[in-house]
Amino acid sequence: MAFARFSMISVKQGSEPMPTTTATFDDTAINALDKVLIRSLDARAGFQTLVEKAEPEFRPVAEEFLALHTSHAERLSILLKRRGLEPETDGSFMAKINEGVVSIRALVDEIDEDVMDNIRSGETFIASAFKEAIDAVPVASREHGDLIAMKVDLDTLLARTSHLD
Repeated sequence: MAFARFSMISVKQGSEPMPTTTATFDDTAINALDKVLIRSLDARAGFQTLVEKAEPEFRPVAEEFLALHTSHAERLSILLKRRGLEPETDGSFMAKINEGVVSIRALVDEIDEDVMDNIRSGETFIASAFKEAIDAVPVASREHGDLIAMKVDLDTLLARTSHLD
C-alpha cells in the first residue's frame, strides 16, 4: 500500500479515511505533501510569535505572512484528508525553535523590517518544499493545481514585501 510509510510518519492513528480523488499518489508525492505541510505549520508557529513581538509598524506584514501560512496549512491538510489521511497538526520541533528565536530576538532587538532578510531566507525552504510537491504530484490531479496556486500566493507575498529588505 502506497500510504503505509506515510502513515508511520505523520498520520494520526485511528482516523477514518476520507474518499480519495482519482489520480494515484506514490510515496514520493505523499511525503512531499507532508513536508510542505510541516514547513507551513512550522512557519505559522514562528509567525504567531512574530506577530506578538513585532513593532506596531511591522505587525501588518507579520500578520500577512501568518495568514498565508495558516491558510496554506489548512489547505494542505484538506489535500491530505482527500487522500484518506489524517495530516499532522503541530509541525516539527523546528516550530519550537522558530518561536524561541523570535522571542530571544525580541529581547535584544526590535522585530521590524530588519528581520525581512531572515524571513525571506526561511521562506525559501517553504518555496522549495512547494516545488518538490508540485514536481511529485501527478499533473492531472486537482492537488497539482492547488499546490501551484499556493506557491504563487507565497511568491506574490514575497514580491510585494521585497521593498522591506
